[in-house]
This record gives sequence, structure tokens and C-alpha cells, in this order.
Amino acid sequence: MLVDSHAHLEMKDFDRDRDRVIARALEAGVGYIITVGTTVPDIEKALQIAARHPSVYVALGIHPHEVKDIGGGDYDTLRRLSRGKKVVAFGEIGLDFFRNHSPREVQLTRFRELLRLGLDLCLPIVIHDRDAHEETLRILEEEKKNDWRGVFHCFSGDPEMAQRVIRMGFSISIPGTVTFKKSKVQQEVVKRIPLEKILLETDCPYLAPEPYRGKRNEPAYILRTAEKVAELKGLSFEDVARITSLNAKVLFGVGEEIPKGKIVYPIRSSLYLNLTNRCSNRCTFCWKNVSFVVKGHDLELPREPDAGELLEAIGDPKRYSEIVFCGFGEPLLRLEVVKTVAAELKKKGAKVRIDTDGQANLVYGRNILPELKGLVDAVSVSLNAENAEKYHRLCRSPFGQRGFEGVLDFLREAKKYIPEVTATALTMPGVDLEACRRLAEEELGVKFRARAYDEVG
Repeated sequence: MLVDSHAHLEMKDFDRDRDRVIARALEAGVGYIITVGTTVPDIEKALQIAARHPSVYVALGIHPHEVKDIGGGDYDTLRRLSRGKKVVAFGEIGLDFFRNHSPREVQLTRFRELLRLGLDLCLPIVIHDRDAHEETLRILEEEKKNDWRGVFHCFSGDPEMAQRVIRMGFSISIPGTVTFKKSKVQQEVVKRIPLEKILLETDCPYLAPEPYRGKRNEPAYILRTAEKVAELKGLSFEDVARITSLNAKVLFGVGEEIPKGKIVYPIRSSLYLNLTNRCSNRCTFCWKNVSFVVKGHDLELPREPDAGELLEAIGDPKRYSEIVFCGFGEPLLRLEVVKTVAAELKKKGAKVRIDTDGQANLVYGRNILPELKGLVDAVSVSLNAENAEKYHRLCRSPFGQRGFEGVLDFLREAKKYIPEVTATALTMPGVDLEACRRLAEEELGVKFRARAYDEVG
């Protein structure tokens, strides 16, 4: 399922075939559409459309092109219309210095007024920002420094600006222009920003993606945008659909609830196994301190699955490039289950990997790596620091500073029994990645990989 987070179905461009356009979107797998009314008459029309179509919801606001024509009474009308049961956002509001259909000073004044109204209504804010980046950011910071809830629609800034608005609390929305060959900056934004902060939109009838460029855009075409985002992120189409739909659910309340407590979950072409939520360490940077959701999968287990449940859930392992013991806990805390499941997977020709914190030998008081010989093809070990003091400060090992030495010993031993051994470190402030690389490759003789600090999975 996909969500078109920003469309204009109420515009006259769709008057002749609006119902067919919505039907085509549903047939294409677009489960929900947020249509954005930008004048009072268009908002009323959008509400009527949403009342007839279960998949359509409404955002309401006054576009910067139109703010020259509004008065105090229009704000009262917006407040009244915002009570509609299918209204999920306030906007698009903002600044447009490209066309200047409304005088700049009027835009600046009305933007502040509309922001305050949106905050008062407690709705997510949809921001329009065209050729007015610094002015938009300045006003947002002056009205509310951070903890905004909303989205920059049709994001046109660079990666640094994207990071800035994300720190303020906003998501960014990517339109069909990302498919254009010359959209290099927008494509770089997609590559560098966590997918958990990205929504997809058509802005139809405008900005049709390739290969429909120059034609009227419609919600069904959002599939092309999703495919391009998947290509840029190195993910599957299914990953992008699942994650961006969840993002829309979290922000707007539109969409389906995701299943909780998944014990197997696909990402890219791999299948991950979620054995436990228990950990050896209590890492300061652990994502589950905030959320148990990884790449659109909820991994908070009500109970730990046994080997039979895992094998049944896996099915045919040859459907995947690899099976990974990972989850949101330390898989080797369930060593016997790992060994049982891995043995069955190897019989079926699967490639098996374990993602671990590397402290299993300390946990069990013995070298457990010989027990994994022939069962595991690859192991990825979280090194995460270049010395014991920093490791303990970041990872809070129950073994104190011995924890770091335990990880190094685990890596040394792993080379003897497992064909592919990799040490990893997060790109966290204060971690010397080059020192970690030298430690892994030159001293321990294993591979090294840096992992993005702000993206999990």
C-alpha cells in the first residue's frame, strides 16, 4: 500500500473523471490520498469529495498565492471547516517568492497568522516553500523553535536544509520530480535522509513523474516515485511502500495499523529473525529507547518465539538472499534456538548471518564460536568504539570495560570458525571511524563497515 500525502483532487482538472482517477489509484495500490484545499471554496469541495470516497482525506489551508484575498472572517471559516471528521492536516501554508502572486509582505504576515491558527487547531502543518527557504525557516524558528509536527511538501532544499527541518520536527515530502534526470539535489536528499522522515506525494495535477512528464499527474503515478526512491535508497519497492505509509499514519493518522511483535521481517532481499528484545548491553544510542519500529516493522515481542515458530514463519528460505539473526535484541542470548534454526536453514541451502554485539563468550563463560561452525556463513559484530573507555560509555556493558576486550576476542575467534567476519561502527559524534577501521582491518584482520547513526535497518 502507498499513501499519496499531497494531491489536489478538488481542482477542476479532475472534474470530468475524478471518480475514475480515484479508482485507478486504488487499483494501483494507493490506499489513501490526502487532497489539499488551498482556498475556502476548494476546501469545501475537497470535503465533499472525501465524504464520498473512504480513501480520501483532507488538508485545509490558504496557499501563499491566495493570501492577498483573505480576511479575518476566512480564519473563522477555516476553524469551522477544520472540525470535519476527515480533516487530517492544516496547510498548505507558507511562502512562494517564485511567482509572487501575493505581495511578499502580505505573504510574510499571513504565514505567521496561519501558523498560529494551525498550532491552535493542533493539526500537523503542511509547509509550502518555494524560493523562500531562509525566510520560511526563520519564521518557523521564531514562532516555535522546534518540536513542530508537520511536513515540508514538495521539498526543494538541499540535504543540509533537510537535516535542519528534520531537527525542527518536520518530515519532508518527495514528489515525482525526483524521477527527472536533472533532479540531482533532490535525489541526494533522498539518499542522505532517513526514509523514516520521508513521505511521498504527487502534488497532482502537477509534477507528473517520468515517464508521464508533461501530462496531467494523478495519484496512481506515485508508484513511479516510490520506485525511484527505492532505487536511490537501495531498498525494495515493498520497503518504501511500507515505511512511507507508516510515516503517513504516524503524522496524519491515515492508514492501517501495522502488525505488532513480528518474529520475521523482510528488508531488501534479506529476511531478519527477531528472537528476543533482551540485550547484553544498554546502549545509549539504541533506537528502541525511542521506538521498537524498524523499517516499518514493529519488533516489540509479547513473548520470545521458539525454533518451530521461527522456521514456520520463514517458510522457504531460498526466497531470500540471506537469513539474518538480528531483531531488536541480542540473538546469541538465545544460542540454542539460533543453532537449531540455523541447522535447518543450512539443510535447505540458505545463507545465514548473525548480527551481534560480540559479548556472547562473556555471557556464557566459554567460547561459543566453535558451536556455530558450519551453521553460520557471516557474522557482523558491533564494535562501535576504538577503545574500552568509549565503548563502555556508549554501550554500557554489564561487563564494564572488559566488555570491549570481549568484543575484540570474539572477533579474533570468529575468524577461525565463520567464513565472513565484519566489525561495524556507527557514524556517531565522537567515534573515530578511521581508528575503528584500523583496529578491525589491521589489528584484528576482519572487514570493517561504517553504519549510519540515524537510520536503522
